[in-house]
Amino acid sequence: MALELVPIGTILAVLTSQVLKTAQAAKDVLIEKESFKVLAKHLFDIESVLKELQLQKLDDSRAARQALETLEADVKKANNLVEKYKNRARFYLLVKCRHIVNEVQEVTRDIGRSLAALSLANTEVLAGISDQMNRLQDEMRRAEFEASHSQLQIVDKLNQGLRDQKLDQGFANDMLEEIARAVGVPVEPSEISKELASFRKEKEEAAYRKERAEVLFLEQVIELLSHADAARDYEEIKKQYITRLQVVERFDDREEYITPLTPFLCRINRTVMTDPVSLCTGTTCERAAIEAWFDRGERTDPETHEILEDTTLRSNVRLRQSIEEWRELNYCLRIRASKAKLLASADSSVEEALNQMQDLMRENSINKDWISIGGLTDIIISILGTSHNKDEKRKILVTLKDLVKGHVRNKEKLIDYGGWDHVIPCLGRDPSISKAAVELLYELLQERSGWNVSACRKLSQQGSAILFLVTLLKGQVRESAVYAEKILNKLVEIDEENISWAAKSGWYKPLIDQIVKGTDSSRISMVRALVNMELFDSDLKLLGEEGILPSLLQMLSSGNLESKELSLSALVKLSDCAANKKLIAAAGGLPLVIKLMFSGHMRSMIIVKCSEILEKFSCDDDGIKFFIDENGAQLELEPIVSDLLALQQIAHSSQNVRRPALRALLGICKFDAGLVKTAVLTAKGVSLVLPLLDDTDSEIRTMEAKENALSALFRFTDPANPETQRIVVEQGAYLLFVNLLTTGSVMAKARAAALIGDLSRSSPKLVVVSKATGCWCFRPTRPHLCPAHGGICSVRTTFCLIEATALPVLVKLLQGEVPVIVHEAIQTLSTLVQEGSPNRGANVLHEADAIKPVLDIFTWGTDSLKEEALGLLEKVFLSREMVEHYGPSARLILVGMPGRNGHEDSRMGRRVAKVLSLLERYSRSSTSLLPGIFG
Repeated sequence: MALELVPIGTILAVLTSQVLKTAQAAKDVLIEKESFKVLAKHLFDIESVLKELQLQKLDDSRAARQALETLEADVKKANNLVEKYKNRARFYLLVKCRHIVNEVQEVTRDIGRSLAALSLANTEVLAGISDQMNRLQDEMRRAEFEASHSQLQIVDKLNQGLRDQKLDQGFANDMLEEIARAVGVPVEPSEISKELASFRKEKEEAAYRKERAEVLFLEQVIELLSHADAARDYEEIKKQYITRLQVVERFDDREEYITPLTPFLCRINRTVMTDPVSLCTGTTCERAAIEAWFDRGERTDPETHEILEDTTLRSNVRLRQSIEEWRELNYCLRIRASKAKLLASADSSVEEALNQMQDLMRENSINKDWISIGGLTDIIISILGTSHNKDEKRKILVTLKDLVKGHVRNKEKLIDYGGWDHVIPCLGRDPSISKAAVELLYELLQERSGWNVSACRKLSQQGSAILFLVTLLKGQVRESAVYAEKILNKLVEIDEENISWAAKSGWYKPLIDQIVKGTDSSRISMVRALVNMELFDSDLKLLGEEGILPSLLQMLSSGNLESKELSLSALVKLSDCAANKKLIAAAGGLPLVIKLMFSGHMRSMIIVKCSEILEKFSCDDDGIKFFIDENGAQLELEPIVSDLLALQQIAHSSQNVRRPALRALLGICKFDAGLVKTAVLTAKGVSLVLPLLDDTDSEIRTMEAKENALSALFRFTDPANPETQRIVVEQGAYLLFVNLLTTGSVMAKARAAALIGDLSRSSPKLVVVSKATGCWCFRPTRPHLCPAHGGICSVRTTFCLIEATALPVLVKLLQGEVPVIVHEAIQTLSTLVQEGSPNRGANVLHEADAIKPVLDIFTWGTDSLKEEALGLLEKVFLSREMVEHYGPSARLILVGMPGRNGHEDSRMGRRVAKVLSLLERYSRSSTSLLPGIFG
């Protein structure tokens, strides 16, 4: 039926339906969505205009019918364009994106012009929507469409590669990945195979349409992409290798090369062709060579020299296939030869085989598959694990890197079959080997899209890998350090546990970053790891310098109980370093610790950790200089000491709490005598210190707490202050001192002896002398008098060491030949011999068998000990009885002292002379020894 016979309303209805259908279809095109979306939007706008025309009853004029007819034709063109590209191969749509966009732009502008004609034919009817019509037709007539920048970049890169004849696998992998990603296709062999099959179908349809330029272009793209790993079917590659190998097996085992046939050679440069093309004369040349021939102005056949009327070049596909088959046979020959050389095991043969393998991979990427299929990969990995040849190991690592570079299957094989069990130990070898190993490792961890997370996780399970990588990171080879840092950064990114391993290996940066900048949970995890690490002084100093301390103090001040406990544990560890103590003090850390410790209702472990920090801050090396606030002002120590003492008095406090708090107390107090006296006397501190000396806890009996406690008590046993001495004795200290003479450490025994000596020096002043009263027959029983002090003695009243049964133990200590103990024991025993009445004390020492061990000191003791012994003998030999008893033996010992005559003017010499003079004065013999001694 002629269009003139169809009612215009029907035409308008059909056109409206067609516009709507085309608009909806345009929305569903997968490639160049933006362009088709714009077209669809315009078509939807046109639909609303056409519906308005239906409502307004469009005038039936020839101009109106003609405008509708033109518009319908343009809409059909748009519909055909949508149908044309709606279900095409996605790779095809991408590489043709520029052309597709131009087509969409052209049809949009055509519809705009048709819409303008319709508007002119229906001015009166469209008056109500004239503004909308004018805007719409103007937008469509001026429409500018352009493919996305990213797609155009891919297409331009592809076209440049085709012009440059880039057929290498690396470029093919890149192009295939970029194209696949752009169109939403997974880079997996099965998916890529489907897309390439669709792409090949596009080429076949173009050939059917006799579009030669299109066919040539698609052929080139398909050939390029087919070189990519993901485009190759492994079974086909394996089948192809076996087919070629069957032919090669007919050649002699020593054969490594098949001579090329003459037709394979270019008629210009006489080399085997890669891309052979034929001239109209039938002469075949390398494409690049004949193009250069023509560029030089030549228009003759390079072989026959006849003038060429037609310079068209035609690809010689059959010849190219024959040349490729020849090359592949040679590849197989060389692979077979390389395998034989590797199995020969000679160093020179192995090196030659590795060179050959590298050449094969450079020549054609398919050899990466064929080398692996031929078993060469397994052989060189085995050699890597057993070889002691440095150059050989390095070359194997380099070859393996070439073998896996950009090759997914070879990477997976090397990783999954334990190949890197031999690679990872190489990280710790000679610098040249470790450099090659870390570069190979880096390549193994890469995939097309970036890092292979699965492979990274497997590497994390290799115990020594992180240690080796950290060693390389800190090494002198810059290139190795760069690769090691990249790998380590990825490992710590994917698994927080690797941060701990890296820190344990000596690389603290990720751990510090997490503690300083990480989330609360990450920070807690990292601090816990830090607490469990073994750290050296240099590590502790580094952690402090890198800014970890402010974060720990922040956790201490604002975190939950878990955060507080962990931060305190870390601060305890870091406080072993003086530089860190300075930083903690400057940041106001100590007031925070003290406030937390005495805040009440706090966990025992938190109090323990706070105490440990206070103890470390008051160690001998540092004194109390770090007891400051954030402004550098000295903290008041008395309240701290009082609080520490009060903590000792809490009945339910366990030894685990009281012990570190006591150590902190002793550490603070030993730097200020006044502070100690005030604190101990006002808070009954002695009663708190003494139980520590009597504690049976095994930790206290191996540790230095007893020694520290004994040292603290010296300030309260000073003979100048008997009142403080009395407090110590009344608290039961004497018995504990005597027990320590037997059970204590060397230093504890020495200090206990010295403390007894301090108390014993006060005994003569405190002794009570008994006086007789009344008639002798009614006189009460005579009280027991102390043999040393001549009066009534007791431990509590006169601090008498005899009453405390310390004498036998002190005498026994003289025989132990431990200088520091013997020194204190002699001084303490000397307190029993008083110058005014030496006989009593000397006799007590005689009865206790103390004189002989004193004389024995001259046979083994140091000079200082001998001087102490002489001092005691000066007192003892004031007694005639002692001279008569010990004079002969003492005389022999002193006269025979080595070098005595040379030291007569020394202090020891003078003391020896004084003792000998005492012996001479009370000697029964009428013969004087003095001339012989001093003559």
